[in-house]
Amino acid sequence: MSADAAYCFGLLHDIGRYAGVSSEKHLIDGYRFCMERGWEKAAQICISHAFMIQDIRTSIGTFDVSEEEYRFMDDFIRNAVYDDYDRLVQLCDSLALPDGFCILEKRFVDVALRYGTVPVMAKRWKKTLEIREMFEKKTGVSVYQVLPEAVKL
Repeated sequence: MSADAAYCFGLLHDIGRYAGVSSEKHLIDGYRFCMERGWEKAAQICISHAFMIQDIRTSIGTFDVSEEEYRFMDDFIRNAVYDDYDRLVQLCDSLALPDGFCILEKRFVDVALRYGTVPVMAKRWKKTLEIREMFEKKTGVSVYQVLPEAVKL
């Protein structure tokens, strides 16, 4: 993996928020923004970062998109080939709050308080923990050793 590419993908994953306050619409807005510039992988991550499980029904947000956009996203998610960049952004997105890094469980509670505990929540948490374990095996180090400030009492 390229550290520079991973960093750029991390910075761009929520670029769709430029269009204003939205729920799942920011995913497609970010996708379009990146595709207009020829940034195909960044465009994919604008959508994939929200779907660690490749099933649109595992969304916790509101689909404030057209029916055509919904169908596009559904097809895109089902057929995307995720790689370590997709997974890294998914993990990193789950390790942060507005005031900095945090342990995954703290982020899980934050999201549950904001969105409610939808039936797929536990499956999403389990998948995120699996992604963390995958990167810890690849690196031979705990995520929390790399981000010690995430562990706050």
